[in-house]
Amino acid sequence: MEIIKPGTKIPFTRYRYIAIFLSTAVNVAVIVLLLVKGPILGVDFAGGTVLQLKFQQKVTIPELRAALSGLGMENNVVQDFGQEGSNEFLIRLDKTSVQLSDLGERVRKGLGQKFGADKFEIRRNESVGPKVGEDLRRQGTWSVVAATVMMGVYIWVRFGASFGSRFGLHFGLGAVIALIHDVLVTIGALMLAHYEFDLTIVAALLTIVGFSVNDTVIVCDRIRENMRKIRRESLESIINLSINETLSRTIITTGTAILVLLGLFVLGGGVIRPFAFALLIGFFSGVYSTIFIASPVILLWEKGKKS
Repeated sequence: MEIIKPGTKIPFTRYRYIAIFLSTAVNVAVIVLLLVKGPILGVDFAGGTVLQLKFQQKVTIPELRAALSGLGMENNVVQDFGQEGSNEFLIRLDKTSVQLSDLGERVRKGLGQKFGADKFEIRRNESVGPKVGEDLRRQGTWSVVAATVMMGVYIWVRFGASFGSRFGLHFGLGAVIALIHDVLVTIGALMLAHYEFDLTIVAALLTIVGFSVNDTVIVCDRIRENMRKIRRESLESIINLSINETLSRTIITTGTAILVLLGLFVLGGGVIRPFAFALLIGFFSGVYSTIFIASPVILLWEKGKKS
């Protein structure tokens, strides 16, 4: 099945300078946002306790906050969870004098006296100490960095075997720059959407790295094949030809994945929605970076070496 007709000649590399300018501006903005504001850290990284409560009757957020304050849990964040009118809430307690092991039972008894013991249920109770949260945050960051670098090394070795280590390094650098772009764009979108960063988001970022580099490898493989078959054409013409030849495959593969993610985002509920949102942004960004960043970087690097 081919969405793009054979013989299509879209000059993607002609727009490489516009793409580089836009991508650089977006990435710099995300880095500034990270340094100035920082992401909203979930309980996995910041430490604390998260409770998910489901009430049978209508309960307001101020009522819940007042009840928690009466239990000595003043530092709390209460937000609606799930669909509107579901009477389901997510409560985050940053610091509390209550032992973590006794917190769930303390909340159950206290809210039971306020609203009725049989009028609600605790569907989720997660507690993470501050030291553990710090360790998880550091390990999660390094896992994404290591995955990105190793993908670049893999492509360097793979294509260096065919064209020499110098040219293979250009392929690897193009992939790494594209992956860094995808990760930063996804992080920026998550911050703008006010989603918390936790281990689920780290899993989403690692998935984006793997999925995006797959598209990059496909395009680079086609560039390698065409460089062997078409020796009289310029590198720019070969890159454009290779992107056009693999465009149908990219659209079909990414499109089917995005359809599944849209279903998860709309119907999956509050727990899975941040994960699905991150993948949606990352997969769209992966298609863009493969076409307008990874391959053109090879061209820009080669032209810079020759000048």
